[in-house]
Amino acid sequence: MSEPQISIVAPLYNERESFPHLVARLNAVMDASPLRIEVVLIDDGSRDNTAALMQQVALVDARYHCVFLSRNYGHQIALSAGIASARATEALFIIDGDLQDPPELLTDFYNKYLEGYDVVYAIRKKRKEGVFKRLAYSMFYRLMRSISYVDIPLDSGDFSLISRRVADVLSQMPEESRFIRGMRSWIGFSQIGIEYERDARVAGAPKYSFKMLRKLAYNGIFNFSEYPIKLVTRLGLITFTIAFLYLIQTLIKKYFYGDVPQGFTATLFVIVLFSGVQLIALGLIGEYVLRIFFQTKGRPLYVVKEVIRQKERLGPRPLETAPAVCKPATP
Repeated sequence: MSEPQISIVAPLYNERESFPHLVARLNAVMDASPLRIEVVLIDDGSRDNTAALMQQVALVDARYHCVFLSRNYGHQIALSAGIASARATEALFIIDGDLQDPPELLTDFYNKYLEGYDVVYAIRKKRKEGVFKRLAYSMFYRLMRSISYVDIPLDSGDFSLISRRVADVLSQMPEESRFIRGMRSWIGFSQIGIEYERDARVAGAPKYSFKMLRKLAYNGIFNFSEYPIKLVTRLGLITFTIAFLYLIQTLIKKYFYGDVPQGFTATLFVIVLFSGVQLIALGLIGEYVLRIFFQTKGRPLYVVKEVIRQKERLGPRPLETAPAVCKPATP
């Protein structure tokens, strides 16, 4: 297969139920398109037979390029590995392996790319998740929009088409705590959104737990907003003001009314107030320090165990380490 024009990038983790459906729909998209397309599948340390299924399809179909990570690194890291491995000359089409992002929209996204847009992102106008999850997503996106120093579009996830130059910039960005939709917005260039109705999972159970969603939200908030650290200053000013007003009230009662508050109520109030504010401040500062700590280690984002490309197995191999990526050396 000559150099592909488009790379479809899909990270996978324990997707054996949806994998046959994914391959069938990707094959239909590639067969119907006049473009040269490759599919980059990334196994993020799956514990089922997803890796074996990926090997089978890659060894019989040269259009499939499979990357196997050494362990589970998480969705954003796996997606970064796929972006770094994609060979497309024009653009990368990023989807989820559970088929909630329909690959059939490739033509619509590519047409926008031909109009001159470097980033074509999908806007979810309707979701198939539960009420609580839909509400949580909606609140998060609006919170990010209000506090972020970059313009992150509402209700837009990782489902997108990005140009080759945007993909190259993403691969050069060394963030350890990655929030790709925020990084994509930070890069800039011409961007446009396309509305779509997000499908339900075609099979299997969701892999994003509440803990993982919370971590992703934290990465977005602390990596693309100055609000948390400024909140510490504001809390300090508020507590100082409350304490100062309370002091004035006490002095007035003492000198004008000869009455000073007795007992432990006042003392307990002050201790609880200041202790709570201090713990919140330490927690917020700790989130930034934690990210600095992991970033300064200088470890590669991921380790590739094996690669299958053009029906050939290319691993394991000695590793080339870099600030942002770690991949097998060229044979």
